[in-house]
Amino acid sequence: MLSFRRAVLPLACLALAATPHLTSAQAGSATSAPQQTAPHFPTNEDLRHLKTLANPQLSPDGKQILFSVTNATADGAASHLWLVSVPGNGSDKPRQLTFSPPSDKRGEHNAQWAPDGSAIFFLAKRGEHTQLFRLDLRGGEASPYDLKILPPVDASKDKDAINPPPPAVNAEKKDEKKDEKKSDENKVEPLPIDVAGFSFSDDGKYIALWAHDPETPGEKKQKDAKIDASWVNHDRHLTRLYFAALKADAAIDGELKAVDLAPDVHGAVWSPVADKLFVVTEEPNDVSDLGPAGAAWIVDVSAGAKPQKLDAIPATVQAAEWTSDGSGVVFSAQTSEDAPPGYEDLFVFNPASPSSKPLVLSRGFNGQLSARGLYFNSDGSLVAPAAIGTRNAVVGIALDGKSQPKPIDLGAAIISGLNTNRKHTGWAWQAESGGHPSQLCYAAKLGDACTQVPTPDLGPANLRTIEPKLVQWKSGAFTVEGLLYLPPDTGAAKTPLLVDVHGGPFGAFENRHDPFVDFLVGHGWAVLRPNPRGSSNYGAKFAAANKNDLGGGDYQDVMSGVDYVLAHYPIDSARMALMGYSYGGEMAGFVEGKTDRFKAIISGAPVIDQFSEYGTEGGSWYDRWYFGKPWEHMNDAWRQSPLSGVVHAKTPFLLLQGESDTTDPVGQAQEMYRALRQAGVPVELVTYPRENHGPLAIGMFGRPSPEPWHGYDARQRIVKFIEDAFSSSH
Repeated sequence: MLSFRRAVLPLACLALAATPHLTSAQAGSATSAPQQTAPHFPTNEDLRHLKTLANPQLSPDGKQILFSVTNATADGAASHLWLVSVPGNGSDKPRQLTFSPPSDKRGEHNAQWAPDGSAIFFLAKRGEHTQLFRLDLRGGEASPYDLKILPPVDASKDKDAINPPPPAVNAEKKDEKKDEKKSDENKVEPLPIDVAGFSFSDDGKYIALWAHDPETPGEKKQKDAKIDASWVNHDRHLTRLYFAALKADAAIDGELKAVDLAPDVHGAVWSPVADKLFVVTEEPNDVSDLGPAGAAWIVDVSAGAKPQKLDAIPATVQAAEWTSDGSGVVFSAQTSEDAPPGYEDLFVFNPASPSSKPLVLSRGFNGQLSARGLYFNSDGSLVAPAAIGTRNAVVGIALDGKSQPKPIDLGAAIISGLNTNRKHTGWAWQAESGGHPSQLCYAAKLGDACTQVPTPDLGPANLRTIEPKLVQWKSGAFTVEGLLYLPPDTGAAKTPLLVDVHGGPFGAFENRHDPFVDFLVGHGWAVLRPNPRGSSNYGAKFAAANKNDLGGGDYQDVMSGVDYVLAHYPIDSARMALMGYSYGGEMAGFVEGKTDRFKAIISGAPVIDQFSEYGTEGGSWYDRWYFGKPWEHMNDAWRQSPLSGVVHAKTPFLLLQGESDTTDPVGQAQEMYRALRQAGVPVELVTYPRENHGPLAIGMFGRPSPEPWHGYDARQRIVKFIEDAFSSSH
């Protein structure tokens, strides 16, 4: 599989929970490990002890499944590789394959089967560099490849480079040192590389890998001497593509050979029938901020590896996979419809006819398709992951482009990681739904029912979980969906409501098993997760419906959802709170200035001021689609800035922000904090060192994080903030 470029992540929102109606002190008490044995909703500490399973891969002979398990936050959140036999093929007990030293904080990742199934390859950092390892399944320790290259760039040798003076030496050794220095300056040694990704040809004869240019000794000396001025968008160091022939024992035969490509390489995948690579690149130095800057190439290794650019493939190309017979490539790229960046269609293209036009396979499909995770059935038809409403399914697609994708029922709301091998001797995937934890599945044929495959325990025992209700309501011209989670055993009393707004705005809440929601429900709160206009998974028209209208129709959709659940469920309208992260945090800012119906509002990593955020975020192309360049659309940009509504603000407001956030920088939260504070509105700001946008959200929502206490702290603060607001309403 090939998955290249940065994607817009639809981050959800924040919250906490424990057993119904516990106080925040009871719910927040930390222990070395969860001790409760009776069924209970997750506590704050329980969420620090959840592991995750990912990336199942069926072996080439169809007899085993490789997968990764990420340790819980409390255990450092490093990933390791596991192996289990498919049902009916020997021992059903999973076993851990890899163990990393404490110095490797990330653990083993990017694992792949050897084409013949004799070994497993993976990346890990067990020294100073991220290396490619081979683990022979016949026994023994994983061994690293010693991969070195002559550095393509050495900025310390530029004509105008500043270099630190040599250390002082006595007069007798000056001449000797001078000669040694001259010799050293002319000597270029191969340097080890940090491998970013790799791919093996199906026949096991070649390997391709990509790595960023290494830092030279001269550049390191400059950095150590604090000669470290950064000339923005003028870096000549690139992520480059290399390939090599392999011996029968998978050792590299000769040296790595560089492919002459000037842009940054984001990934490569081998053709199944020829020595060809399909490669996706992107122009370096933030060219994508000016417009899509990707490109696709064919590299024929047998013909000297001269790259051939495929001009017919659009610059928004994201990911790709060769067809089973190697005659075509299926890729994803931005739809031609007017939709937010990241709304992709699937295309098929024949590289043998580079001037031909790619054929659209998914036009008009009311869902979201991607080329990340493509496979082919035994009849040659395409099988692709598809997000449809609140479900994450798989669909079958004919390659003639004449029919709509057809869903394949695999028995759960959320299907992820579906894969097979080249011989189609079975299928493996993960399945989950709200109220039903993730399980590893196997079937001999696609479409057969899931046979559960044993995995290690992924969390504390006896955690209660809630299945949501799918709710729908009318808002303007749209029918809007949401997921409503209701606490059990509330009796006749009305239930407080917590509204959770997802990120994006091009994102969606899906019917997943989510211990974070269970944690919230455990406080006796109902949780509503709406998918307002602008959300993904509902087609291009719905996704584009909030263009130049952020905080407008989408805000009305959220509030209409609140009115709907108030009318149809026993919800206490006097005790409602709202929270969100990323765009959800931005919506929280809009809500602050538009209504006083909520008793508390929590905003994580928001956009507050479209002007300052546009100029400081890491890439503005996404925002530009919504309202254009702010200085050319002053009124539109200000109308869509939550800061513009602060004059009407009244509701207590909590801001949670990562200090290293490059998506929505910390200055956004600081602007809102200052504005509300000076307006006399109760407001709190909590910042978290080292945390970027996505990582802080991951920790908050109870997924494994290398930061041991940030998520715990945020959840604890959220619970207290809401409980204090609800208690003051009585």
